[in-house]
Amino acid sequence: MDRSLVVRLVALALALGAPQSEGGYKKGRRFGLELELLGRYQAPGDVFDESAAEIVAHDPRTRRLFVVNGATNQIDVLDFTDPADMTLLFSIDLGGFGAGPTSVAVREGVVAVAVEGFVKQQAGRALFFDTDGRLLSQVSVGALPDMVTFTPDGKTVLTANEGEPSADYADDPPGSVSVIRIRNGVRRLEQKDVCTAGFERFNDRELDPSIRIFGPNAMVAQDLEPEYIAVSEDSRTAWVTLQENNAVAILDIRECEFEKLEGLGFKNHLRPGSGLDASDRDGGIQIATWPIRGMYLPDAIGRFSSRGKTFLVTANEGDARDYDAFAEEERIGSLDLDPTAFPDAAALQNNAALGRLNVTLTRGDTDGDGDFDALYSFGGRSFSIWDSRGQLVYDSGDALERITAAAFPDFFNSDNTENNFDNRSDNKGPEAEGLTLANLWGRTFLFLGLERIGGIAVFDVTDPYDPELVVYENPRDFLGDPEAGTAGDLGPEGLIVVQARIGERREPVLVVGNEVSGTTAAFRIRKVVR
Repeated sequence: MDRSLVVRLVALALALGAPQSEGGYKKGRRFGLELELLGRYQAPGDVFDESAAEIVAHDPRTRRLFVVNGATNQIDVLDFTDPADMTLLFSIDLGGFGAGPTSVAVREGVVAVAVEGFVKQQAGRALFFDTDGRLLSQVSVGALPDMVTFTPDGKTVLTANEGEPSADYADDPPGSVSVIRIRNGVRRLEQKDVCTAGFERFNDRELDPSIRIFGPNAMVAQDLEPEYIAVSEDSRTAWVTLQENNAVAILDIRECEFEKLEGLGFKNHLRPGSGLDASDRDGGIQIATWPIRGMYLPDAIGRFSSRGKTFLVTANEGDARDYDAFAEEERIGSLDLDPTAFPDAAALQNNAALGRLNVTLTRGDTDGDGDFDALYSFGGRSFSIWDSRGQLVYDSGDALERITAAAFPDFFNSDNTENNFDNRSDNKGPEAEGLTLANLWGRTFLFLGLERIGGIAVFDVTDPYDPELVVYENPRDFLGDPEAGTAGDLGPEGLIVVQARIGERREPVLVVGNEVSGTTAAFRIRKVVR
């Protein structure tokens, strides 16, 4: 049976039941999509696993792509006139500004770039260029700006400043979001136009217990690490993922102040439809329910509207803190489990069961007696939809592992640096990391990048209470050699949907930056009537 048919059958099966959803809308007419690979640009040099193609942005006027190349500390500018034949026009050298770019965004001929400081714990920079690479202005922002975005009205630029600690945890800068007012134009931009919102007001507040504050001796403001930003249609509100902290922060953009922290709670992997393959030593694909609580720990976040209401979608990648002075991961097989909470501990700790699964040491000893009464794993192995207040509307359960298992049974839960089988089951599975949303033909679609096994899963989320898989496309060649550059696209991270000219027509195109392979890929999006 060919892979495309397998994936369509999986889509049909999943459409019969939506795991962990609430409510419901009357269904409109649905249709499918196909992704057709048009072209691929390979960053030159020895760039395997060097982050040579991370985040991508598009300028429709010049028909150019701007690609973050962390390997060379540059922004690569590609000619996108013909998506089937992308070529390098020039690169913007960022070596004099900081240690490397982390993100790029483009709006109306202005290219915004986030650059981390030469010392990661010091202030980063937001740089503004024209589309020909000429520097227009620059300002300081918080430590480690990890994402940059324009607000929909074009008057403000936001950077999510992660504020990671040093390896010895001696320097742990506060996380923040910098609000850069550009209503007078970026050429006139001055440092006084920048306001940086921190979390100091939450230092002495009681927080939702699912929000993780766990760095050594860290105050709340230091421990919270902004990762990614979604902005409301009216440009007044931003929702910011705090990945390591299992939370979303709500920012009042006009006031430059965080209004609220929303803990995301935990995923119940005992719930039917929310299982996982927990072991890389179980000899096969074993997606099952287990007595584990998953910490969502989302990376990318997006915003969309349905029936006049705002919804958020998160890619629940998972992330652990692993520093010289502090490491939180441990395998369940090495823990002391409470005999009352886990009467079958010996069986659970077998390597073919839960023994190999990584969990956090920072949570689970609920009675303080030194053993673990609950187990918390990293990431949801899913995407989730939330309302604007941060309340869960839908989670995809174990769908991503089931989709990839059906499509590539010989390479289920493969890593992105080598072709293997079941290598990531003990550690976050397929790892949904990047996403983008697009309204096409009157419906809203989520394009979700899976960091490890690779590929793009596309869901119709027009009804946020009942998403439907429409296609999973993975251009990776498992017969190729990843390190030699013959395995296709590896490690999708940055995704955008743009309108591009293909022949005589303008059509929707998905562009994906793949950080491990250093490739930028373009896919034609075709409508398929069922």
